[in-house]
Amino acid sequence: MKAMILAAGRGDRMRPLTDHLPKPLLVAGGKPLIQHHIEKLKLAGITQLVINHAWLGQKLVDYLGSGEQFGVEISWSAEGAAGLETAGGIRQALPLLGDEPFLVLNGDIWLDIDYNQFSSQPLAESDHAHLWLVDNPPQHPQGDFSLHHDRVEDRPGLTFSGIGIYRPQSFLPLEPGVHKLAPILRQWMTTQQVAGSHLNADWRDIGTPERLCQLDKDLQRVDQELQRGSHAG
Repeated sequence: MKAMILAAGRGDRMRPLTDHLPKPLLVAGGKPLIQHHIEKLKLAGITQLVINHAWLGQKLVDYLGSGEQFGVEISWSAEGAAGLETAGGIRQALPLLGDEPFLVLNGDIWLDIDYNQFSSQPLAESDHAHLWLVDNPPQHPQGDFSLHHDRVEDRPGLTFSGIGIYRPQSFLPLEPGVHKLAPILRQWMTTQQVAGSHLNADWRDIGTPERLCQLDKDLQRVDQELQRGSHAG
């Protein structure tokens, strides 16, 4: 399975941090947010990655390059300074993603989980997507969608994690250009063609400097505890 990391957002809520750095390169726990994703994908055996970029995208390319230093292979999808929104970015990247279902992750989230559970999730032939939903965080108490058995429904209840598996053919009807993902997901939900799972993990939307700072503190504390444990052993 290939994976696409969405890294083209402007990151307005992160300003001024994102005035000179794309949001996925902001550091927590000693490494950029996007590097956490890449390392966990590699551990799950997902080594063929596609990353889109827009705002300050060349800095992402300069830092990650071909991915060789991380043991992965990165293909780049440049969208220009304005970006194409999520569905538009996926549509443009289809030639790089191939014909099989692929995993998509938001570049500005962090989660503590084995990514094998994403790569091992089958997508039914009749489904356009499989989404992972999480409990609503404090900043988004109303949620996005609901789960009824294994179907995602268009009513508030849980929050979309920004992680999903998609069928490439489902995006082919879109004309190249700017497209938001949410309206397309809702359209697919009307025909019950979106599967879903509840993700029980430490999941964080790193959308503000305060949340980035908190994640950095938490990861540093965990690292210090591990170091003390190794010294004690």
